[in-house]
Amino acid sequence: MADQSPVLRGLLDTLVLRALRLEPMHGFEITTWLESQSHGAFEFEDGALYHALVRLERRELIAAEWRVTENNRRARYYRLTPEGRRELKAQSAALLRYAHALSDMLGNPA
Repeated sequence: MADQSPVLRGLLDTLVLRALRLEPMHGFEITTWLESQSHGAFEFEDGALYHALVRLERRELIAAEWRVTENNRRARYYRLTPEGRRELKAQSAALLRYAHALSDMLGNPA
């Protein structure tokens, strides 16, 4: 899609936490969920996603374990930790405030 925008690092971390809010997922499932939820507006690069997963795991906001997928392949499944849930709540609130402020500032570009 020509109108895709890259996702900023901090935003990607929050979006990954959001994707994992309901259930554990492996990397491809996370990317699929993000692309579906953004309706193709954002570009999610595999390398950026895996860097985000490493950052989040180091910060103990997510935890990972090896499992077998429906296609009988081994994959790392990621789940949100209690600290990750708290971080998601805080970052979501901050990003929504930011988005509202931008919307107010940009308003109707007459």
